[in-house]
Amino acid sequence: MKQTTFHIKGMHCASCAVRNERSLTKLDGVKSATVNYALRTAAVEYDENRLSEHDLHQAVVKTGYKVQEMEDKQGMEHMNHGASDDSIKEQKEAKVKAVVALIFAIPALVLAMFSIEFGVIIGTYDISIIMQAILSTFVILVLGWEFHRGMLITARHFAANMDTLISIGTLAALIFSFWVMLNGKNEFYFETGAVITALILLGRYFEAKSRGQASQAIEKLLELGAKTARIIRDGKETDIPIEQVQVGDIILVRPGEKIPVDGVVVNGTSSVDESMLTGESMPVGKKKNEQVFGATINLSGAIEMKATKVGKDTVLAQIVKVVQEAQTKKAPIQRLADKVSSIFVPIVIIIALVTGTLWYIVTSNIEQSIIPAVAVLVIACPCALGLATPTAIMVGTGLGAKKGILIKNGEVLERSKKIDTVVFDKTGTLTEGKPKVTDIVALKGKEADVLRIAASVEKLSEHPLAQAVVQEAQAKKMKLTKVSTFKSIAGKGVHAKIGTAMIRIGNLRMMKENGISAAKAQKVVSELEEQAKTVIVVARNKQIIGILAIADTLKQDAKEAVEKLNALNIETWIITGDNKKTAHAIAAQVGVTKVMAEVLPQDKASKVEELQKQGKHVAFVGDGINDAPALTQSDVGIAMGTGTDIAIEAGSIVLVKGHPTKVVEALLLSRLTLKTIKQNLFWAFFYNAAALPLAAFGLLSPMIAAGAMAFSSVSVVGNSLRIKRKMR
Repeated sequence: MKQTTFHIKGMHCASCAVRNERSLTKLDGVKSATVNYALRTAAVEYDENRLSEHDLHQAVVKTGYKVQEMEDKQGMEHMNHGASDDSIKEQKEAKVKAVVALIFAIPALVLAMFSIEFGVIIGTYDISIIMQAILSTFVILVLGWEFHRGMLITARHFAANMDTLISIGTLAALIFSFWVMLNGKNEFYFETGAVITALILLGRYFEAKSRGQASQAIEKLLELGAKTARIIRDGKETDIPIEQVQVGDIILVRPGEKIPVDGVVVNGTSSVDESMLTGESMPVGKKKNEQVFGATINLSGAIEMKATKVGKDTVLAQIVKVVQEAQTKKAPIQRLADKVSSIFVPIVIIIALVTGTLWYIVTSNIEQSIIPAVAVLVIACPCALGLATPTAIMVGTGLGAKKGILIKNGEVLERSKKIDTVVFDKTGTLTEGKPKVTDIVALKGKEADVLRIAASVEKLSEHPLAQAVVQEAQAKKMKLTKVSTFKSIAGKGVHAKIGTAMIRIGNLRMMKENGISAAKAQKVVSELEEQAKTVIVVARNKQIIGILAIADTLKQDAKEAVEKLNALNIETWIITGDNKKTAHAIAAQVGVTKVMAEVLPQDKASKVEELQKQGKHVAFVGDGINDAPALTQSDVGIAMGTGTDIAIEAGSIVLVKGHPTKVVEALLLSRLTLKTIKQNLFWAFFYNAAALPLAAFGLLSPMIAAGAMAFSSVSVVGNSLRIKRKMR
């Protein structure tokens, strides 16, 4: 199966999106198709052996719309090709049309409202009537041609959309007015059709402008990327466009410059501002062999880095991809709106015909019959329904990306609302996932001497605990001593000589087997083990000189995250492969009371399922790789990313950096976005339900209806934009 995304031009309401979606899904070989009215895009998954992209485009063209392909070149500025430019162009065109329409419609309205006459008679009418006819005809037929064209195209396919309603309504007012004029009567509605057209064009401008604000997230992400890179080739520095950087290139990044692509530091040290990636303001120290990511900012020192990922493979590009996919996919709640929109327009046309007929039966006056019918047609345009869900998702997912929270689809928003249980995989989520020296106890001499001796020997070992000891010594800038006759004893420890002294490092069992008294060390070892720490003993010749405790330390905000979840009445669990003693010790430190210990990775998914069978709605928080089955099994899988894990498929939410408090933020953002969608849909439905009867009973003039219809669309987008303010 292949996936493609392309722009559709000419969509003006939710029913347009539904029609295009249906025409695509009807094609033999299309697995799924989602048409997003707010973004004007179609995302299609299809069998490339049975269909081509041209076939997909033709299905849209035959429906009466135009297609613009989205280029996908290596340079990230092309990944969202056309989206930003089209939005700006659409806003400009909409603004010009609206302004010109108002310039011509307002004089026609003034002449009609105040019954202004100039005393110049042409035929049987004052020139003011002729001016109204000319001005209104220009606005309705020329500036409003897009409505009539849209109506004709959809009519060819025996369908109807928003254009149909506007076209029939404005043409009815115009044609009726000319009919009145030809029959020598004086009940004209030229200005009605003109003002309706002008107000709807003005509404489209405001809508385009609002949608542009709602979709700024991707554009801003793309703007973050560097445009050039300073590479070192043959000892010379050369600035080249970012598109020309290749994997393996050595790049010089000076203080204050953006890091161009993803890579590894090969020379120098610095602090890097990764806030665009993680949402965290604190700079991150970088030294040799550590990863750096494109679009982050080098703050303090010049570094040389080796490019490891360029173009579409960089972390920034993957973030953009995840956000794009999230914005093109629909939330399940939108299906109701789509179903309503697909049958709404034909029903409205029938209501308008019935309204006009009943008014004529009651009044026997065609003039009094046509205006309520036109008001029904205009007030009922389902724009707000089409914008209700996608605009909220656009704002929510865009804000999430800025905060280092990637929400992959709309479905997760609905599931997040029900979450009442969060299960944390211990290692890498609540803890750092790296062993670290937490305690140094000197039984003879100084603590610094114990660490220096231990690190000198452990430097030759590849064991993770040994590396933790060495890293602690390096962090303290200790000069290590040369050792000889190094030997590792599986399950016990290591020994080596420093000068003539025999150094043994390992567990108490190793000490006892070598005739070394551990009486003084026993109590200290037991106390440290009670704290869920791994303890190693350091002996010189036949005497224990010190003890080192090593543990996977808690993340700074782990306890805060648990407290916040408890405040939201969300139950928290820890699941781990560690023994019960260690698991409960960690749980006690963060305030979690429910623990699942000694669980194998392959059994984590079944443990999540057990909780679900108890009626719980579970969010599982893991590292996104060995926890993939559990992430998939849970109602909401939250993957702790570390840059390289951005594109993992298992999690429905990805946290770019593994801060536990981001779990809380992700759930709150999801809930707020869903709440906004529901508000939008309620007001969109309520608006139509309340306004249609008013229009049918003649209590709503067509011009007021046109203004109200435009306002409803803008208000829905405006409500979606409030998500930004609430999540500050």
